[in-house]
Amino acid sequence: MSRKGNCYDNAPMESFWRSLKNELIHHCRYATRAEAEASVREYIEIFYNRQRRHSCLGYIAPAVFAQNFTKQTAVA
Repeated sequence: MSRKGNCYDNAPMESFWRSLKNELIHHCRYATRAEAEASVREYIEIFYNRQRRHSCLGYIAPAVFAQNFTKQTAVA
């Protein structure tokens, strides 16, 4: 990873930017830069990180995945 020309290096971020643009940016028109920043911050912190289901996590939300992981490590 992180070598010049390694196409897999950017894949996670490219996927994130695609999701952000398709689910939020292309559907809104912002009056100010501050409004746009607040909207993107809310999308990332509230929806993307806590509620949106991710295929790489078995189609569960990251918050639920983290909870399950914490429970498993506490039991072990």
